[in-house]
Amino acid sequence: MATAHTTPRTSGLPASLTPALLARLAARVTAAADAARVTANAPYTGTPLAALPVSTPADVEDAFTRARAAQATWAATPMGERKRIMLRFHDLVLARRDEALDLMQAENGKTRRDAFLEVTDIAITARYYARNAAGLLRPKRRRGAIPLLTRTTELRHPKGVVTVISPWNYPLSMAAGDAVPALMAGNAVVQKPDTQTALTALWALDLMHEAGLPTGVWQMVVGRGSSIGDQLMDNADYMMFTGSTASGRRIARDAGMRLIGASLELGGKNAMIVLDDADIEKAADGAVNACFPSAGQLCVSIERLYVAEAVRERFVAAFVERTKKLKIGAAYDYSIDVGSLTNQSQLDTVTAHVDDAVAKGATVLAGGRARPDLGPLFYEPTVLTDVTPDMTVYDHETFGPVVSVYPFRHVEEAIARANATPYGLNASVWSRDGARGRAVAARVHAGTVNVNEAFAAAWGSIDAPMGGMGDSGLGRRHGADGILKYTEPQTVAHQRIQGFYPPASVSPETWATLLTGALRILKAAGLR
Repeated sequence: MATAHTTPRTSGLPASLTPALLARLAARVTAAADAARVTANAPYTGTPLAALPVSTPADVEDAFTRARAAQATWAATPMGERKRIMLRFHDLVLARRDEALDLMQAENGKTRRDAFLEVTDIAITARYYARNAAGLLRPKRRRGAIPLLTRTTELRHPKGVVTVISPWNYPLSMAAGDAVPALMAGNAVVQKPDTQTALTALWALDLMHEAGLPTGVWQMVVGRGSSIGDQLMDNADYMMFTGSTASGRRIARDAGMRLIGASLELGGKNAMIVLDDADIEKAADGAVNACFPSAGQLCVSIERLYVAEAVRERFVAAFVERTKKLKIGAAYDYSIDVGSLTNQSQLDTVTAHVDDAVAKGATVLAGGRARPDLGPLFYEPTVLTDVTPDMTVYDHETFGPVVSVYPFRHVEEAIARANATPYGLNASVWSRDGARGRAVAARVHAGTVNVNEAFAAAWGSIDAPMGGMGDSGLGRRHGADGILKYTEPQTVAHQRIQGFYPPASVSPETWATLLTGALRILKAAGLR
């Protein structure tokens, strides 16, 4: 059952991550000159990376003070200039691609292929909002109360200062991806990236300044939520959070108490359905890509696989064969298929879920063990079957390279079982018949559903909203929703000549009769 692997890299950090670069990025943290320091370790080896200054509550307050001062000028900056800055940022991200890949691998432990998807994602996001923000935010004429007499316009104003709290699993996509539309909408941003992967977020900030973003408009603080979380909430005009459902509930509660908006992308227990007419070879390839990117540490990755009984044996054989052939290890190149978990907590969770399932009767078809010979946090891509509801892995998010396979006889059963979860983030449906696949997809309770793809099709369709239902969160990123949520809509209605109240020369009774007749005419004319 062993998974193929290569020898782990033990020669330290890549040459691009020079002490000068790491020091420059650390200096981007909003913190006092004599701040305490925190060091994150490289997942591949467990060795220290860089010492980052820790922001105090006073530092966070100071960041918001500066952000508010900078935001007023930034909001007045013409959209054309914001667009130019964002497109320069786009070009810099692509030009410095390898530097970003090295940073993400060093901090997160993912493979280079998975890191490259983040570079692609941020380039697409920056370009999309640079070129579409003006149209999405421009004043829009709306139907007035009285045809020809009421001129009604919808305006969009920035919220002010947005707090972004971003996770460690996708340190570039989740950091810059949520800041970009907030900035394009005219907001300032105060962001707390996870300490483990703060360097990647700071790298994006550094490039944005190089692209021309004014000082103070986007700032980053580093520290534990228990220390600076109150200041991040109390000073925010809007909250953008990606993380656990438990933390998301607390943020939603506190945002509600303050009567500010919040967008939350939370946990998932995502399902993939393989119908009886699926192309088995393509579905098996798709399952590998769905379950094991970033060692399964992806909110939209698949942890439950429902396979039609008619094709179950062939699919499982093809999927397991591919899983066993995956190369697991550490290398700053494209030779590896599955990298490391990011922290000890994730390794503990993955180990506990698999051990619990095996102890209660689950069968391990591939993987099923940690690989300390490769590095401190490696775990083999794991496929389980015979999983039952009494096992933790059955309905709890693992957030690691573990998937459970379940057979089904009828499509209705597959849909019902896919929906039998409080989560609703992402799903995947496989069928040779596109219409059939789309019909099943429309009945799955998830914010994004991909047909004959794992997650990249929906995620990469940046003009469409992305987010979760149920315990998977509130709000959406991407598309119009992804930028409009960072704005306050305002209606300006200009009434001309005559309003709803009668002129002095007309009695109220006569006026009511006239308006009643006018309303009937409008309905007969088909006007809304």
